[in-house]
Amino acid sequence: MNAQFHLALPCKNIEETREFYVDVIKARLGRNTEKWLDINLYGNQLTFTYSGHFNFEFKNYKLDDYVLPSFHFGVIVSVETWGELYSRLFKMDLEVTTEATFMQDKKGEHLSFFVQDPNGYMLEFKSFKNEEEVFKNS
Repeated sequence: MNAQFHLALPCKNIEETREFYVDVIKARLGRNTEKWLDINLYGNQLTFTYSGHFNFEFKNYKLDDYVLPSFHFGVIVSVETWGELYSRLFKMDLEVTTEATFMQDKKGEHLSFFVQDPNGYMLEFKSFKNEEEVFKNS
């Protein structure tokens, strides 16, 4: 299976972050709004979410109607792998959270769920409806 890495980080300034990654690093800009942006860093997805000044105590942010962990990382997998992982982890009586479809009926629609590892890190598993839309802008 060929899997892509996903890392989500808070940022202080969306425009400065975009300029650095796109203009300086020469990475490609993906889907984005005034509050967050995706960067295609060699086929891997970096998501930066505006949080203003932050510290590691800023644990959550709101996307649509969901409260999500600010500090998390994950992997983008096929829908079959996503379903198998979700089912297996849920049956293991782990705290599987925020199982949802994000950006429904929009470019970038994807299934997502989070699970916490033994160190307290939040791990996200995503499966895009259309794999070609991982980095596509609307």
